[in-house]
Order: sequence, then C-alpha cells, then structure tokens
Amino acid sequence: MNISARRMIFSELTFWLVLAGIGIYFLMPLRQKLHFGIDLVGGTFLTLHVQTDKAIEATLIDNFQSIESRLRATQDIRVDSHRIEKNEIILTFDSLQDTQSAASFIKAEFPDLQQKVQEKEVRLNFSDAKIKDIKIDAVARNIEVLRTRVNRLGVADIPISSQGENIIIEMPDVSDPQQAKNMIGRAAQLDFRLVEKYAPTREDILYEYDGDLPGDKEILPGRDKREGFYLVSKYPEITGKYLKDAFAGIGGDSGVQPVVSFRLTDEGGQRFYELTSRNTGRQLAIVLDDVIIQSANINSAIRTDGQISGRFTPDETKELALLLKSGAFVAPVTFEEERQIGPSLGHEAIRQGITSCLVGMALLFVFSLFYYRLPGLFAFITLIYNLLIVLMGMAWFGATLTLPGIAGMVLTVGMAIDASILIYEEIRELMSQGVGVKEAVNRGFSGAAMVIIDANITTFIVGAVLYWFGTGPIQGFAVTMMLGIVSTLITGLFFLKAIFKFVFENFSVKKLSF
Repeated sequence: MNISARRMIFSELTFWLVLAGIGIYFLMPLRQKLHFGIDLVGGTFLTLHVQTDKAIEATLIDNFQSIESRLRATQDIRVDSHRIEKNEIILTFDSLQDTQSAASFIKAEFPDLQQKVQEKEVRLNFSDAKIKDIKIDAVARNIEVLRTRVNRLGVADIPISSQGENIIIEMPDVSDPQQAKNMIGRAAQLDFRLVEKYAPTREDILYEYDGDLPGDKEILPGRDKREGFYLVSKYPEITGKYLKDAFAGIGGDSGVQPVVSFRLTDEGGQRFYELTSRNTGRQLAIVLDDVIIQSANINSAIRTDGQISGRFTPDETKELALLLKSGAFVAPVTFEEERQIGPSLGHEAIRQGITSCLVGMALLFVFSLFYYRLPGLFAFITLIYNLLIVLMGMAWFGATLTLPGIAGMVLTVGMAIDASILIYEEIRELMSQGVGVKEAVNRGFSGAAMVIIDANITTFIVGAVLYWFGTGPIQGFAVTMMLGIVSTLITGLFFLKAIFKFVFENFSVKKLSF
C-alpha cells in the first residue's frame, strides 16, 4: 500500500464516513428504531378527569389514623366515632374534657389541620392553600402511575400531560387500545378492612340497621355476585400505599391456585401486625377498587407478606400484580373524552413532511452549487450528514418524532447551511486579502466558529425552554431542533473541515472558486 492510499484510508474523513455507516446500520429498519407520534401513525387520544376531592378525603383519613393512634398511645384518649362531610372530618369524644385535650394535642402536633370545637366534636379540615397543594400533587402522582402502567404495557414514550385537574394521554400506534384503557382506568386501590357482617343480599344487612348504616360503615359486594355482601369499615385500616412489591405465582389452599403474592413496607408491616394481632379470630377482607376479592379469618398475627387468591386465572393474576406494582391512583379518574386518529392522516402528514424536506434540500443544493460551486457541494454533503446525526440522536435517546418534529428537522436544514455560509464568507474575505487557500480555510473555520457557536447556543436555549414548558408536539419540535443544533455544530466545525483537509492532502488544490 503506497503512502497516498494509506493517507486516504487513515484520514480524518474516513472516521466520519465509518461513523455514518454505523449510524445507517443502526437506524435500519427506520420504522422500528424511531418512535412516531400519534399525528404520524394514528392512535387514541384520551382525556381523564382526576377526582381530586377523593385525594383530599384520603389525606384526611390518613391524618385521622395517625391522630387516633397517637391520642390512644400518648394521651389515653379514644375517639368514640368519626365521619367525613364535605372535605371535613368530624371526631366525636366521650367527654368535654377529652374533647378539649384532644383539640389541644391535634393543634400542636398537626399544624396543617384547621379545627373547630363544638361540644364533644372536633371538626378538622385543610386550608385553601393546602387543598390546592393536595389537588396538584394528586394529578402529578397519578401521571407517574400512568407512565408506569403504559410502559409496562409495552407502549413506551407516551406523551402524558396535565391541564388543570385533567390528564391528557396520547397513545400512538397502540395495537389494543381497549386493553390500554382498561389498565389506565382502573384505580387499583388495594386495602384491608375488618368484616363486621356478611349476608347473601345487601337488603339483609340494611334490615338489621333499619335501613340506616352508621356513618363509618359501608356495604361492599364480593367479587362474584353469588358471594354475597359484606359490611366493612368505610375507612381502610391498611391501604395499598404501604405495598412494596407484588408478583403472580401459585399457592392458595390447594397449593396450585393462581395467586398474587404481596409484600408490605416496614411501616405497613407494623400496621398490619397491630391490626391482625388485635383482631385474631375475626374476618379480614382484601378489597380492590371497592370490591371484596377475598375474605379470610385471621388465625395469627401477620407482618409483611401475604397472598391474594380468589378463583383468578393466570392472566388475571399477572394483570393484578402489574397494577399493584405500578401503584394505585392517589385519586380515581374518569374518562372525559376519547378520540381516534386514523393512520391515513399520519401517512399524509409523513408524505407532506418528507416532500417539504426534499424540496427544501433540492433548493439548497441548487443554491449551494450556483453560489459556491465545489465548496457548495461540500456544504450539501455536510447537510445530509447533519440529518443523519439528528435521526441517530432521536433513535439513541428514544425521542418521539411528531409532525412539528419534522418541521424542526426542516428548520435544522436551514440552520445547518447557514453555518457553512458563515464559514465560506469568512474564507472568501480572507482570500480577497491575499491569504493562501489552505491558510484561509483554517483561519475561516476558526474565525467563524465563535459566531456559529454563539448563534446556536441562543437558539438551543429557546429549544430547551420549549421542551421544559411545552407538551406533546411542542416537545417534539424542541427535541429535533436541539438535536439539529448539536449536529450543526459537529458537522459544520468538524465534518466539513475534514472534507477540506482530505481534499488538500490528497489533491493538488491551488485555489477555490467562490
């Protein structure tokens, strides 16, 4: 191998060409490597409403349970009864003295709660600011639960955003939208409650109470209507927030039943132990979304581990374990709107987007050749490399390509050619001053570098702001624009320079025509 051939093979340009080959191989097939947005491939657009009042109620209940246990442990005061009315929890005590002592204790230990004392009742509620924080937190935490669920469905990179108390979900290219809806819409609220009574019908239980249940009790159905109805506490003793893990397996009475095994956190285990140790011999119900899926006698105290059985199929145990692991909603959700977007619209959008890119590139190719001749061809090759890096970046980071994202790619094309123009104008000015070709090229790249970097950094900051505060399509535009800026700096300052260096080292170039 002669020196000239060795110089070509081990040149800086060869490195960039090899990198391009690896990138093309990595991107094939393109449809499987890139994630496409709902506007390109169609899908389902859902709007969910978060029942934030339920989150406020749950927070009140959680506070009540802490108050009750601490009053009993530190003050030897017992709550006679409690009920919740309009985001307010009402505690009733046996005596005025207990009421006053409890009110003073609650005020000192639970500053977030506002209180009113009326005879033997203490009324507790949250301030408007605290209620607002609870509502915002409920929406945000529900979004995190949804992200976990849709990712476990294999439907990754789903845009999920909030609008007030609503959650917007875009599910592109989903093979079974009904399954996704079933998973998304389930509250998956697991809790454990002591059973007070059981009867074949709801009316049998109501008859014993003359049709008027105590405020802290409610009737829940069994998983199958034939299983009857249960009178349980309205407020669960242990909730799913103490769940640490859940997984499908086999067990039950026969040892081969499909079951869901669960494990509680240390705090949950301690609460579970206290509950089961105090109530040995009683029935404990496992409740999922206000349906009793299992009821069994407490034979001994239980800490952290347990099983849920109840004539499940293997697929049902897997689905239930998935839901429990993803977490329960902080507040239930309801479907407010569902829109289907057909793939034909997406195909047309892709066709128009590609057409606009090709037309833009063709016009830039003609302009580059006409105005800069051979260096113009170099600039166009750099432009193609730029687009390749953008696609590689999107595939690498798992970004979703949307119609605005395609617009961002078209914008990238213009920005990339702009970097070449700045460099060429600097070279042209230096050559007009009598500077040699090679030196003019070197000084041209270094002289234009700072201007190119400054211009692109400001645009990158705008893209970052759009991505941070935007949602869905706006984020898609911002991602492609930011990747385009990075690739413009790489190709304009390094790849294009490598082309010039390769030409100067391997061909006798005496002058450049601009």
